[in-house]
Parts: sequence; C-alpha cells; structure tokens
Amino acid sequence: MTPDLAARFARIALGHVTRPYPHKADHVMTRDADAYLPQTVHPIFYGSFDWHSCVHGYWLLARIRRLFPDLAETQAIDALFADVFTSEKVEAERAYLDRPASRGFERPYGWAWLLMLASELTVSASPHATTLQPLADAFAAQWRDYLPLLTYPVRAGTHANTAFALVLTDRYARVAGDDDLRAVMAARALDWFGGDRAAQAWEPSGQDFLSPVLMEALAMQRLLPRDTFAAWFAAFLPDLATGEPAALLTPAQVSDRSDGQIAHLDGLNLSRAWAMRALSGTATSHDARLLEGAATRHLDAAMASVAGDYMGEHWLASFAALALTGLD
Repeated sequence: MTPDLAARFARIALGHVTRPYPHKADHVMTRDADAYLPQTVHPIFYGSFDWHSCVHGYWLLARIRRLFPDLAETQAIDALFADVFTSEKVEAERAYLDRPASRGFERPYGWAWLLMLASELTVSASPHATTLQPLADAFAAQWRDYLPLLTYPVRAGTHANTAFALVLTDRYARVAGDDDLRAVMAARALDWFGGDRAAQAWEPSGQDFLSPVLMEALAMQRLLPRDTFAAWFAAFLPDLATGEPAALLTPAQVSDRSDGQIAHLDGLNLSRAWAMRALSGTATSHDARLLEGAATRHLDAAMASVAGDYMGEHWLASFAALALTGLD
C-alpha cells in the first residue's frame, strides 16, 4: 500500500459511507410501524449500499488513518468520525439489535466486520473506540451465544461463511485480550474443520467473494498452534506443491461488473490474495513461493476494478486493503 493508493481508497470510502441510496436492507418487518428508512434506524451505517459494506468502509478509513496519518484526507476522516461516532448514534445502532426480528441481522458477516472496526479503532488509540464499544460488546455477545448453536459450519463463498467470521473475530479477540472467546472459537473450529482432508476446491461459484477453502485454512492458521496447523494444512491441501487444486490458484474471470453478484468475483480475487499471503507465512518455502505468486496474479486481476461501477466500488477497496496490508 502506497500513500497515493491509500489516498485513493480513502476518497472512495468517503464518497460512499454517507451515500444513502441505492440501499439494500437486511430488515424484517412484522408490522406497519417497522417501515424502514435507513438513516432512521442506522444513523451511522446507512450508506455504502448495505449495512455491512458501510461498516467495513469505516474500517478502511480507520485503517488508512492509522497507517497514513499525514494524508490530506485525514482531516475529512476525522471530521466524519467526530460526526458519526457519538454515544447517541451508537446506542441507536445497538438498540436495533433488541428487536426480536433482528436476531439474525447481519449474522455473521456484519458482526465480524463491526468487531474488526472496533479492533482497528482500539489499535489506533482512537477516542472513538470507547464510544463504539457498547455495539462491539453486543455483537461479541451474540457471536459467543451463537457458536454453540451452529452445529454445522457454513462453507459458502459469500456472507454466511463461518470461517471468515472466525478470522475477523479472532483479530478483535486478540486486541481485546479475550482469550476465552479465542478458546471457544478454536474448539469450534476443530469440531467443524479438524477432520477435513484433501480439499477439492470446487470453486469459485458464480457469486463467490470468499474462497471456502482458503478461509477455512486461514481460520485454522489463526486459531491453532503453529505445529498443529502445519500438520493439518499439509493434509488439507496435500497436492499444493504441484499446483493443485489448479482452480484455487487461478484468478476468477469477471464478465459483468455492473452485476452485483458477478462483481463479487473481483472480491474473490482480492480475498484470495489476502489469504494466500497470510498462509505463505507458515508454509514450506516451496509452498510459500507458490502462494505468493498466485497472490500476485490474483491482485493483478482485480486491482484495476476497485473503482468504476458502484456495485463493486462500494466495497472492493476494503478487500484490496486487506490484501495489501494484512489482517493486523
């Protein structure tokens, strides 16, 4: 990530986190009084087409603010954060979760991104970290309660992916010093994924933005001891050294970036690059070189499309930042 690229990403996010329309709601109505206006029920996260994209748009701004504090865009970021991160607005976002119909709201993708935002504000020593904490506490509690109920992991390459939520929540738990939450997640990850062998990598599907195989591996890397993970990973992708599964290492082709679901595949290329770079850090030297090369090809396939059509522009820069700066 260069300062020029960071400034470009900041301008992209500043242009959409407060853009109210178009808007895709995750909202259940049980009566006329539940009629939905985004800014009324979500006074912070109403922009960026949908709630979760707005959350990680703010994460992107917080990450850029921490890593590149001398950018000209910093002043605009600071002014925006001072306006939106108030106790009253945070409480309105938290109170939305009290609705019985909100039990599944943004589960688990939005939950995990909110916790990532909270962790970024904390690491940045931002004055807004304390203000946002009640909302982070609410989502952390929901995640903790949900983990024992989830008998089977969700392995889809989209928002419901369980492993992706484990990865992001692990970052929050590390920053918060919540070892108990990390232990619960590690135990569940072993229950769900510990016996997986010889992943076939039948991916991507036509609307993936996450790799089910790589997200699972990344979750296990984060949550298991290094030696335990190394043995598991060798059995999980036993033919990696020979470039198999080939589909996992080949960038996805995107036929129509104005179609929101097909545009997901640009995000797949970026999130794969992020995961491959992270996994290369604990791989054998040969596998590490292979993963780094594949990561570069995936980045090259997607970086030019971070901005352009709004269906990708409202979220892709966040995934590009993950690929370029890492999780932490």
